[in-house]
Amino acid sequence: MGPLDDDRTITPDRTTKGPTMDFDLSAEEREIRDWVRTFVRKEIVPLEPQVLERERRNERGLTAEELKTLQDKARSSGFFGIQTPESHGGMGQGAVVAALIEIELGRSFVPFRFAGEADNILFSATEEQQETYLRPTIEGTRRSCFAITEPGAGSDARAIRTSARREGDEWVINGEKTFITGGHEADFVMVFAVTDKEKGADGGVTCFLVDRDRGWASTPIDTMGEWGPAALVFEDVRVPHSAILGEEGKGFELAMRWIGKGRYMLPARALGSCERLVEMGMEWARNRVTFGEPIANRQAIQWMVADSAVEIEALRWLVLTAAWQVDRGLDSRQSQSMAKLYGGVKANEIVDRVLQMHGGMGYTRELPVERWYRELRLLRIYEGTDEIQRRTIARNLLKGHASVRGHLG
Repeated sequence: MGPLDDDRTITPDRTTKGPTMDFDLSAEEREIRDWVRTFVRKEIVPLEPQVLERERRNERGLTAEELKTLQDKARSSGFFGIQTPESHGGMGQGAVVAALIEIELGRSFVPFRFAGEADNILFSATEEQQETYLRPTIEGTRRSCFAITEPGAGSDARAIRTSARREGDEWVINGEKTFITGGHEADFVMVFAVTDKEKGADGGVTCFLVDRDRGWASTPIDTMGEWGPAALVFEDVRVPHSAILGEEGKGFELAMRWIGKGRYMLPARALGSCERLVEMGMEWARNRVTFGEPIANRQAIQWMVADSAVEIEALRWLVLTAAWQVDRGLDSRQSQSMAKLYGGVKANEIVDRVLQMHGGMGYTRELPVERWYRELRLLRIYEGTDEIQRRTIARNLLKGHASVRGHLG
């Protein structure tokens, strides 16, 4: 090696044997991945025609009973609470395994998820709150929703206006939340409200656990995809002081922990969708004949396939790198923002190409391509828009909190 600017030289370490980086999966990771892959192929994919037919009738793709039957079947094989700690009956798996599982689940549009999960901030609950909310959520007997977004406070979560004022040993909550995932089905909400206007997000926001029977109302919001968010309204909803999750005034910190719980999981699911979509596109191209030969022989189609394959592989490593950093206790926020941004943009480009490959059939609701088209568009909006991810990535770089050389330096 040559001299450096400070006249030091680098002497290779001849004692090092073999590669120092390993891009393979462990035996356990591969076994888990393969089990989920088989489960998706045998139990979930066969449901797709029925799910498409129901959704065309504006019905739910899977009934609650059908979802539970699938979840129970998975649980009988040990798949319950993928990242839920073993102390709470889960598998206690790390981020990489969770990402691998999410990729496989993404290969079908059927809205399946393994049972046994609960919002990460619920683990901050008191013992009494855990008995009332956390454990029933893990077991599936209760459903939660996370409510911070408001009509005037989306990406700027610090601008929330929902308020909570204290009256004796009670708090009175007033305000409106919007685009709340699972908000119409939930029987309790983790709602964030301003409890000190002077402090605002810096010590003046509190999270409350509020049962539906306390009086808050929900209205479904119709969207272009199958995502079913809701608007929530709180009018003089009273809760006891013991309903506070965490500490009074520390709600914004909880909210950021929830939001940052794993943005790599969203592009992970999109990655699985893109794999399946490109496979469908290639199969179609091999069998669709125009002017006497399959369109797979056309350079335009081949370039679509090649570009998509490269982008899928790049996304795979962005997702797994972010998850790998989480498992090692490293600050993964920059990598997760990159995975979320790249995954959202490229997944939309890939599904658009695949729809184009299918021509008019891709635009119909007979095939799932247009459904994926609508579903993947959401990835560029929720849990941090493309613009917010770019802002985060650029700010970290410009302030010196991250390097363009990545975590390897």
